[in-house]
Amino acid sequence: MSILVNRDTRILIQNIGNFGEFHAKLTQGFGGAPVVAATKIGKGGTKIADVPVFETVEEAVRETGATASGVFVPAFAAADAIMEAADAGIKVIVVVTEGIPALDMVRAKEFAKSKGARIIGPNSPGVVVPEECRIGIAPVDIYRKGTVGVISRSGTLTYVGVNQVTELGHGQSTVIGIGGDPVPGTTFVDLLRLFEDDPETEGIMLIGEIGGSAEEEAAAFISEHVTKPVCAFIAGATAPPGKRMGHAGAVILRGKGTAASKIQAFEDTGKVAVAKLPSQIGETMITALRKKK
Repeated sequence: MSILVNRDTRILIQNIGNFGEFHAKLTQGFGGAPVVAATKIGKGGTKIADVPVFETVEEAVRETGATASGVFVPAFAAADAIMEAADAGIKVIVVVTEGIPALDMVRAKEFAKSKGARIIGPNSPGVVVPEECRIGIAPVDIYRKGTVGVISRSGTLTYVGVNQVTELGHGQSTVIGIGGDPVPGTTFVDLLRLFEDDPETEGIMLIGEIGGSAEEEAAAFISEHVTKPVCAFIAGATAPPGKRMGHAGAVILRGKGTAASKIQAFEDTGKVAVAKLPSQIGETMITALRKKK
């Protein structure tokens, strides 16, 4: 049983335009959890990618039993879409949308929490459980069932690390992109706690980047609470201060949130193997697993 989703999950695509339709088809071809419903204003009663389309999430949940959603709604309306999903009973809300205004995201996060829903994202590439479930925009051909749990702020580096682990003959338990926006619905610490308690996960790969304090908080949690091998990589070591690096949350302010400070925090735990280059992420993870065994 995965920590968030599994093959029994029933997936809803919110705002199934061309982009959402493309990824709905990839998810259907991935196997495991099906896409059972979609929403699109003005398209209720039709089908897109052989998926029934509804005007509202409430109607989609009532008619199809959807339990998780992928949000492909533009940033100006995404917070409302998140709250609509939570209010309708969706329990895992994967938000692909990036650039949601911070105050909107704070409001949506609090509302979802009050409804017992978990937000992954925004600006998330998605959640993947190999052979069981795919929600979001991640590629479909790099995964292998295994025991490495992955948490990442970077979509591209998620794929890099996952592909390296697969090519080394290992696999993944659950892969989660928490997104690079300033207000994440779920944090490194939230997921470290779940992976530590997950019997299917033997090691944890954590991919962070400059900006904010999430990685330092993760290091503190690992130091006190995590017993499983952890590999970490921090992107943005060469980014100039004050410049954003791709993500809205990846900006160094007043000397805080630097790659050096994050790397030091992980090294100070005495528990985390830190990869120095992207090309070393998979190898570092597998070496840490072998040492533990």
